[in-house]
Amino acid sequence: MTSKRVHSAGEHAVSLLTITDLTLRIAGRVLLDNASLNVDPGRKIGLIGRNGAGKSTLLAAIAGDLHPDGGTIQLSNRASMGRVKQETPEGEASLIETVLAGDLERARLLHESETVSDPSLLADIHERLLVIDAHTAPARAASILSGLGFDHDAQLRPVSSFSGGWRMRVALATALFLTPDLLLLDEPTNHLDIEATIWLENWLKSFSGAAIIVSHDRSLLDSVVDSIAHLDKSKLSLTPGGYDEFIRIRTEQALQQNRAAERLAAQRAHMQSFVDRFRAKATKARQAQARLKALARLPQIESVVEDSPTRFAFPEPAPLPPPMLTLDKVTVGYDGRAVLSNLSCRLDLDDRIALLGQNGKGKSTFAKLLAGRLDPITGTLQHSPRLRIGYFAQHQGEELILAETPINHMSRAMPDATPVAVRAQLDRFGLDAGKAESRVGDLSGAKRPGCSLPWQHVMHPTCFCSTNQPIILISMHAMRSSGHYAISKVPSY
Repeated sequence: MTSKRVHSAGEHAVSLLTITDLTLRIAGRVLLDNASLNVDPGRKIGLIGRNGAGKSTLLAAIAGDLHPDGGTIQLSNRASMGRVKQETPEGEASLIETVLAGDLERARLLHESETVSDPSLLADIHERLLVIDAHTAPARAASILSGLGFDHDAQLRPVSSFSGGWRMRVALATALFLTPDLLLLDEPTNHLDIEATIWLENWLKSFSGAAIIVSHDRSLLDSVVDSIAHLDKSKLSLTPGGYDEFIRIRTEQALQQNRAAERLAAQRAHMQSFVDRFRAKATKARQAQARLKALARLPQIESVVEDSPTRFAFPEPAPLPPPMLTLDKVTVGYDGRAVLSNLSCRLDLDDRIALLGQNGKGKSTFAKLLAGRLDPITGTLQHSPRLRIGYFAQHQGEELILAETPINHMSRAMPDATPVAVRAQLDRFGLDAGKAESRVGDLSGAKRPGCSLPWQHVMHPTCFCSTNQPIILISMHAMRSSGHYAISKVPSY
């Protein structure tokens, strides 16, 4: 089969995007097999599925980064497409300049307006600048940056002065600024706090274009999208409504299918019983033969078998006498500069605390302080001498060796364990036999943290676990299986 990505010849195609019999393979593994999907203008679709199912790969294929192994991806003629680039912006340009530069047509026309001398051509350029509303572009870019958490002064700072998470916001702002006909978003809320997430939801609701959104944010999927595309077993199925409606419809369909399968099995058993009893009797042989033919014509309805859930297993720690950890007038920061001051609190073994706040306000700093990664500048931090602390950082997955397998990583963390024990530990965190033997570089970004999260718990039970964005890349299917944490810094859900 010839595979390709094409643009439709007609200007009035009904669908903005048409995916037909698409097949995609990565490292020999089939992610999509003859999958099809239509996206109409203005439609908002939430793309969901297990981690590693191929959601990000599908977006990359739609964007033209990957060549399909079969089928076609057809974008309507003259339709524009926007997405958040994987490479974070960098350089000395200010944030507002970076976002404005994302509109290549506007930048080209402005340059030509200063260099072209032909009056007729210059008039055409200015007419096109009016059509694309170029004069309001700075205000629109500033409004988007403000919604994503950048005040006026921050917008004038160079991109290079911001951390990776803030730069991802700039990349998101650039994609939104373009207001394309089709917007592709892959986990857009990963680096956003609550305020920015709410702003993005409202922006998407008012966005007139179509969008395909990969997200683990259930609130976003319920409030923004009008249908859910479920990528499961290499196929795409479309269900109207948000995520809650998808769950309701899917549950109802599964119940109906199971009941139909049970009825059919009972009918089959009854007919087979008649055949077995009367096949040898001359008076009933004709009826038995007719029942046998009817049995062969009965349809096959399989019962719905749900995939086994991801289960996180954490060893139980030995009890500790209270208090487990105390802070008394602690100041903490970097290079002598205080980020948090005058912290006083007490934590006990049965505490479960969610740490919330705007980005850049010191949540990660506080998590590092509790985990022993940062020492207090002033004040005292005391804990039980028998306290064992586990710590999982937001970007810990980036420390993995991409050329090695999860088994290689876990074997180093468990040097005395048998191969069976190593595999069992990985399986507890959603890395089955196939993924455990794959190169880390071939795993999806959501699966890589599973290679490092178990390290915190394999050697001994931890009494206290300080985690920074532990579910940022965990699918909704796995979130219900999360373990028990003494303290957990969670994203804005």
